[in-house]
Amino acid sequence: MPLDLYPHLSPLEYNKLNPERLTEEFVYFAKDKSLPIETLMAYYRCVIMEIETKFYVLNEELSLEYDRNPIESIKSRLKSWDSLVKKMSQKNLPMNIKSLEENIYDVAGIRIICAFQEDIYRLAEIFLRQDDVKLIERKDYIKNPKSNGYRSLHLIVEVPIFLQNHTRYMKAEVQFRTIAMDFWATLEHKLRYKKDLSEAESEILSEELLICSQMSAELDKRMQTVKNKISAEER
Repeated sequence: MPLDLYPHLSPLEYNKLNPERLTEEFVYFAKDKSLPIETLMAYYRCVIMEIETKFYVLNEELSLEYDRNPIESIKSRLKSWDSLVKKMSQKNLPMNIKSLEENIYDVAGIRIICAFQEDIYRLAEIFLRQDDVKLIERKDYIKNPKSNGYRSLHLIVEVPIFLQNHTRYMKAEVQFRTIAMDFWATLEHKLRYKKDLSEAESEILSEELLICSQMSAELDKRMQTVKNKISAEER
């Protein structure tokens, strides 16, 4: 599989690809439709910028009301072609642009890190009230954590991007976490993919991570209680 079949891939991305997952259909898709692929990925970068701007504006406005910034940091990422190909292959999806747009909702991802859990729900509510934000899907892993202890609020939204000659609606995933949730999830991701662990070691790791998640949740709860007490005394 020569690199020139994949003009949209960097050498690093090309080297990461698993050749067994690349069907003849995708080879054609990658070779002859690289310009639409590049354009589509540019649109996803635009929707990231659009959503980030919305939250920077909200953070500035709400800082006047809260006397603090409810948003600690904003992170974003665009899924690599390696990840997208694997995901489409696992879902048995046709390897074309239409299929990608209609079935893979987290190509563009924005993560909002907050100090307190109440900030998450307040920001999500305000964000979803905006006229040009359409909610596609909501998954609340804070109220209903995953079995491994993962906690976060996930929103799949559709937002317009305003291009030179037209407006285009793009989907993106917005994740909301507290600092504690993000700390746990980041370390869990690093530890989870250690490939040299035995089955027994992996099971012990899972148990430890679940306990750490419970401790993280308790920390969030207690910090919220402390904040509420301080706020009550200031009134």
